[in-house]
Amino acid sequence: MSKPKSILKVVLPLLLGVALVWYSLSQISVSKLVQYFKDADYFWIVLGVSLGVLSHASRAYRWLFMAEPLGYKPKFVNSFMAVYSAYLINFTIPRAGEIARASILTNYEDVPFDKGFGSIVAERVADTIMLLIIIGVALILEFEFIYSFFIEKFNPLTLLIGIVVLLMVILGLYFFIKSSASKFALKVKSFVNGLVEGALSIFKMKKKWAFIFHTMFIWVMYLSMFYFTTLALPELNDISLAAILIGFIMASFSIAATNGGIGSFPEAIVIAFTLFNMPEDPSRAFGWIMWSTQTLVIIVLGGLSLIYLPIYNRKKNSI
Repeated sequence: MSKPKSILKVVLPLLLGVALVWYSLSQISVSKLVQYFKDADYFWIVLGVSLGVLSHASRAYRWLFMAEPLGYKPKFVNSFMAVYSAYLINFTIPRAGEIARASILTNYEDVPFDKGFGSIVAERVADTIMLLIIIGVALILEFEFIYSFFIEKFNPLTLLIGIVVLLMVILGLYFFIKSSASKFALKVKSFVNGLVEGALSIFKMKKKWAFIFHTMFIWVMYLSMFYFTTLALPELNDISLAAILIGFIMASFSIAATNGGIGSFPEAIVIAFTLFNMPEDPSRAFGWIMWSTQTLVIIVLGGLSLIYLPIYNRKKNSI
């Protein structure tokens, strides 16, 4: 990869994040946002943070099931600290966390980098499948709402033409990718093949049911963390399941748009919640409360992990 392209991949998400922070704060005064933080019920915020820590602990433990077939038995503490270190590093350089996590496991658990990185990629496959399942559930449960929303916003004939055109584009892309040898087509093929291969490898795992349980637990904790944090603001106490699911899905995608979701996370929440007639200011305040508290935990635990990793392993190695 050329150096300018690498720089753009780092700089563009950061610039987008800064622009979205500016936009978000232009839509609600800082004093009003601070007031929402002051008035929030911190019992629900602490509960949400605790569920987030549990999900990351489960992620660290889940990886042990992937390391075992490779012939390694890493310590849970190292895996846990590697997970939080990776999240922290992702705030500086997008997607660099996975590389850092694999490097930490190489340094402190002697897991070869390529094997460690491969297992982390396979984990991401499982997480992608879970997110797709949540999207599918949201579409099924809220089909009537989604259908009514599009019928209300668009002329039925225009909508039908749009669906037909979309299907034709999808079919055209499918046949193009299937027969083409272009870089784009090969990348898509590789991604899909990796997704299928990763999914099938889970069922070949010795402790596959434990791995599947932890994968489901991680995402249940994510959803629970999201829901319980909404209870911190009285204005959102009557929020519907549909709003929670759509908000969660949009927030998940926003994290990939900018460094750790900076700026994009609160605005994704606003877009999702206002679809369900939730008030804009509390929705934006919730986005900032959710993002800032979870980010604070990552900064603290990620920073402590980076500091404590060499200390912990020096002590263990000296025994």
